[in-house]
Amino acid sequence: MFFAKQLPIPRARSFDWQMKPLESAQTSLIHLPNGQLVLTIQHDVIYGVTPEMLVWWFQHLGGHIYYNSVMVSRYHVWHPIDHIHWEVVSRGPNGSTGQGATFRIVEAFGGDPKHYIDSTVYVEKCDEEGLSLVTRILGIEFFRLEHRFTQVDEGTRYDSRMVVGMNVARLGPLLNKFVRPRLFSDESAQRWLLHNIEEVGNFEFFLPLLYTEHFPKQKKALHRTKLLRDRKK
Repeated sequence: MFFAKQLPIPRARSFDWQMKPLESAQTSLIHLPNGQLVLTIQHDVIYGVTPEMLVWWFQHLGGHIYYNSVMVSRYHVWHPIDHIHWEVVSRGPNGSTGQGATFRIVEAFGGDPKHYIDSTVYVEKCDEEGLSLVTRILGIEFFRLEHRFTQVDEGTRYDSRMVVGMNVARLGPLLNKFVRPRLFSDESAQRWLLHNIEEVGNFEFFLPLLYTEHFPKQKKALHRTKLLRDRKK
């Protein structure tokens, strides 16, 4: 299925939070000698969100929820502007979209068709330590994204590391030089840094509420989120 390289802009106006800026996190973009691209992000704390909530979210990414009395895709809530489409290719052994699952994501960083991504990723790891996503081309790893979760008093510290390109002898540097920029340019990489900061920051605005709707005994988490957010102000 092909998706036009544009987003339904009015969707973004139905969400009432301010996404976090690039300056809220520490980022880096490094070119390795073999042509691989490495991006890192040390995110601002996700207030009121626990690693347990994050694992539950990634294991139940599909479906829809009500937001402002409107039924919307969970994937669109996660990033109202950049996210276009998400679908399960295959589920994990436990039937979830967590570890062992494969899914397809379609997005455009900054809502810009020039930075349109349509990729299929395998969930190598999904637990309270973090999430690892991998894409292979002809059996060779081309993409790896690792998120690491650390619970702190205020919520969760979330660190991300992406590696794009092939780490194979001889052929790898050549492919990384000519193929990698066409599949994931340096400009798209820069745009991804802000995209990921925004989508990770968005968790604190909807995930505690969604989680407590499914697990009513966790209502303390929702109240705590409000107190922490008020403290930030």
